Parts: sequence; C-alpha cells; structure tokens
Amino acid sequence: MLAKEQLDRINELVRKQRSEGLSADEKAEQKDLREKYIKAFRSGMRNHIEGMKVVDPDGKDVTPEKLKGIQRDKGIHGRD
Repeated sequence: MLAKEQLDRINELVRKQRSEGLSADEKAEQKDLREKYIKAFRSGMRNHIEGMKVVDPDGKDVTPEKLKGIQRDKGIHGRD
C-alpha cells in the first residue's frame, strides 16, 4: 500500500485538476503516483487471492489446482 502522504497527494492533485488544472510537472507526478497506486493495489489483490482456499458446501477443498500449485510454492496453507 502507498504511504498516506502519497495518497493525500493523489487526492490533492485530483482536486486541483478539477478546479484549476495541472501543470506539465504535476501531470507527470500524478501519472507516476497513479502507476504506483495501481501496482500496489494489484500486488495486494494478488496476495489476497493467492491466500484463498475454496471450500464447497460439504466442506471439501475445491481450490483450483493452479492456485494450489502457487500456494505450495509459497508455503501457504501447509501441505494439502
């Protein structure tokens, strides 16, 4: 996740863009911050998904084999 200061800066630039517009430097900064935000978001989402275990109503593990392989490689959920 991005630092609070970076998130605050993203929001500040959005407000400024809507009210008075951004300079070329500010647009470049905004683009860079957005790319960092997206990268951090995707990384967090990947970690979340890779840590999931899918269980059917009967309690049987139905996690897709591809995901189980990733989890084994990372040592997640022990030995299934």
